[in-house]
Amino acid sequence: MNPEAGGWKLSAGKGLLIAWALAAVALVMAAAWALAFSRLAGVPVAVTVDGYTETVRSTRADVAGLLADLGLALRPADRLSPPADTPLASGLDINVVRARPALVSADGALREVYSQAATVADVLAAAGVRLVPEDEVTLEGQLVAHDAPLPTSARDDAPPRYARGRAWQGRTPAAVRISVRRAVPLIVDDGSIPYTILTTAETVGEALLREQVTVYLGDRVLPNLGSRVSAGLRVHIERSTSVIVTADGRTTQTRTRGTTVGATLMELGILVAGSDRVTPALHERITERLAIRVTRVQEQTLIERKPIPYESHMVADDNLELDTRRLAQAGRNGESRHRWKVVYEDGVETSRTLVDEWVAAQPVTRLEAYGRKIVLRTLQTEEGELTYWRMIRMYATSYSPARAGTPVTAPWYGRTRIGLTMRKGIVAVDPRIISLGSYVYVPNYGKAIAGDTGGGIKGKWIDMGYSDHDYISWHWWTDVYLLAPAPPPEKIIWVLPNYPPPSWPRNRRLGPAW
Repeated sequence: MNPEAGGWKLSAGKGLLIAWALAAVALVMAAAWALAFSRLAGVPVAVTVDGYTETVRSTRADVAGLLADLGLALRPADRLSPPADTPLASGLDINVVRARPALVSADGALREVYSQAATVADVLAAAGVRLVPEDEVTLEGQLVAHDAPLPTSARDDAPPRYARGRAWQGRTPAAVRISVRRAVPLIVDDGSIPYTILTTAETVGEALLREQVTVYLGDRVLPNLGSRVSAGLRVHIERSTSVIVTADGRTTQTRTRGTTVGATLMELGILVAGSDRVTPALHERITERLAIRVTRVQEQTLIERKPIPYESHMVADDNLELDTRRLAQAGRNGESRHRWKVVYEDGVETSRTLVDEWVAAQPVTRLEAYGRKIVLRTLQTEEGELTYWRMIRMYATSYSPARAGTPVTAPWYGRTRIGLTMRKGIVAVDPRIISLGSYVYVPNYGKAIAGDTGGGIKGKWIDMGYSDHDYISWHWWTDVYLLAPAPPPEKIIWVLPNYPPPSWPRNRRLGPAW
């Protein structure tokens, strides 16, 4: 055998073994790295705590390990689904409902209880507090029934103002406060067989009221109704005879220890005097549920005063300037009087008799003087100095032939009441206020003749005339000067009508832009 050839074969065998060994090591290391990477990433699971949900990744083997990593230490009353020993798997839903804390005050002790209770009674049972139906229970300071539901713990879905970790951190269930007030026994002796009641009332009167024990005005209660209740207290009620008393507009069912009608009324503090009527009579004896009626009878003399309205008249004053007024005599109502004899029974009038009547004061007529003295004044205008005898504040509108509402085919189209051709310088007026044919001056319009009328032109309303080509719209109040000479007195309306009123029209501006 060739030694060199054998050595070569041995070297080749060793190389092959080394290659296989290196390949195996590489496979083991790859598997280890894959396992380590998978454990580092963990499996995704959904964790919900009190309704707040987050998805977390964990390499723990079971639910208990994950909860430990999350710092969720569960109390015995907390609910966990699925169980703590459940293996973790991708997509697993874990739900934790933490027990709600409650502070229970009962029998002089304060207990802190954690439970999944939905009602007050369940919380008290979890706290080991037993109730009797008469015990009072308050929830957050409000009196409630024993089986009242607990208030819902509100969710806080607002985003946090600062980083606080998991969604459920800082959002523990809100605690509730429950107090128990124990009922104490009270012995009631109502004239027959004594009986015991359980009550949480503070006073004897309140305890009897809660038990619907009726105590009438004539009954005697010992100790009195305002006495404080204590365990084992004995209450004596001395009953009296039941009567129904109607007096002074009230009907009262009460009890009395009096033996006659008169004694009963005296006991009740009801006085009878004068013409008052009592049925039955005062000397009649009291029987069970006797009806007693006291009718109050009064007689009064009543003086009735009635005003006599005064009249108002206007009188002319030739020494008072036109369009001014003065009070010549103040008006005053008169007064008539009637004397009546009135009979009342229980405050209701049953008869009225007229004794006499007379006029105590005659009315005084109100006299208001209006001026009829015409004073001529001058006015500087763009047309020179003008003399006027009256100035009237009037509401001004404007019109032209095409705007007058007259058909073009009408023979009087474009003609005024006195036959003039319509143009600027002619105004339409109420002829009772301004005589047709007289002249007026209107600021921002000029001198014009009162030459037209209109169906709507009444009182202190003037319509400014224009031709169609120079028409300007007017809708405001303005001063109108009636130029001299003044018309004869019989054609002057001394007291101007209040139309249109100063506030009219409300939807228009009250003067020109200038």
